[in-house]
Amino acid sequence: MRSWWLILLLLVAAAAIGGFAYASLSGGTPIDAAKVERKTVQEYVDEEAKTRLAETYRITMPFAARIESIRLVEGTPVKQGEIVAQVVPRDLALQVQAATAAVERLKASIRENDDVSVESTSLQQSLNFVQSMDRTVEAAAERVKSGEARMGYAEKNFARVSKLAQTGAATQDEFDRAKVQQVESTVDYRQDVLVERAMEAAQAATALMPTTIRQYIVRKTLSRDVLEKQLAEAQIRWEEAERDRDRGILRSPIDGVVLERAVSTEGPQPIGTLLLRIGRWEDLEIEADVLSQEVVRIRQGNRVEVSGPAIGSKPAHALVTRVYPAGFTKVSSLGVEQQRVKVVIKFADHDLNWLRKDRDLGVDFRVRVRIITDEKQGALVIPRRAIFRGPQGEWKVFAIRDGRAVETIITMGLANDEFVEVKDGLTEGQGLILAPESSLADGMAVKLRAQ
Repeated sequence: MRSWWLILLLLVAAAAIGGFAYASLSGGTPIDAAKVERKTVQEYVDEEAKTRLAETYRITMPFAARIESIRLVEGTPVKQGEIVAQVVPRDLALQVQAATAAVERLKASIRENDDVSVESTSLQQSLNFVQSMDRTVEAAAERVKSGEARMGYAEKNFARVSKLAQTGAATQDEFDRAKVQQVESTVDYRQDVLVERAMEAAQAATALMPTTIRQYIVRKTLSRDVLEKQLAEAQIRWEEAERDRDRGILRSPIDGVVLERAVSTEGPQPIGTLLLRIGRWEDLEIEADVLSQEVVRIRQGNRVEVSGPAIGSKPAHALVTRVYPAGFTKVSSLGVEQQRVKVVIKFADHDLNWLRKDRDLGVDFRVRVRIITDEKQGALVIPRRAIFRGPQGEWKVFAIRDGRAVETIITMGLANDEFVEVKDGLTEGQGLILAPESSLADGMAVKLRAQ
């Protein structure tokens, strides 16, 4: 096994020595070269993004009702306060009329309840009737006394006549008349007693009549409280009907444009149903989902170049206005889960105007953004294709000196996909090799590749 490794190492060394010898004998390895320049270098984050509106206004059903057909279509401009949708007016008018009628009915019931003229008259009549019954009872009581006296006289008279009849001093006819008088007076007395008792019972019943009427009047007062509560509820329903009539006329809250028409035909809709979405083109901005490891370099106010087919050949200018404080997980097109953070970018006013005018840029259009996180002018700059990693992780280039490749360690500054800043290790105007091949070694002779 060790012999195989030894043979392999000898073959690799021989190939390297042979390559070096070939390069020396043939005049050098063909290369592409560039020079160290002083120029502006930028560090940026490139990302796909999409346009959006900072705020969209949803026109929704304020309550369950029947909506009229909506004639506005997407792209139609609207003015603030303009009617954009409406609940069927007849339905709203009927609700208001029903609520108004309920309020008026209860007000009439309260007025009727408050009218106690009949009850007051009945109370006065009952009081007079009670007084009359009191006099009647008094008269019956006097009649009882009179009847009792007549009965006593008849009994005494009958006793005297009975004694006289026994001695023959009174005739049989006198005796019979005394007997009849005694019986009649007794019967009359008993009738008078019964009449007095009946009058007393009627007096007791009559005495309750004023109390009953007073209680009825008090009860009407309690009924008024109930009616007032019912009136308050009816007034609330009337106010709700008036409110719904106002809310049933849906107006645009802004000067803007219809972005979406969710409902077009007349029909019943539940509360909260989306009818229209309205926005302002002046609020058009960009939303980019940036990788969390890159977003840490982005700050509010960073300049942005916006490009892509939707923008055209001329890039648009914008600024970062907000970086969200929290990230989210997003699955890439390759099925890889990534942590990303939303970054909001606002167009420069002038650029937005020509994008709307010349490109008709709208909402949810795909664009590409280059967020410039840092920039340095007059820096030593080399193409990124010239650098490579050393065995210790350091950055290196092959500089060109006297026709040979010189492996050189550099210190990098700002970097992007095309250029990197060199802080140390190279000088302005120095040549270096682009995309050095793995077979290139320190000290090998090189020559420019024929173009």
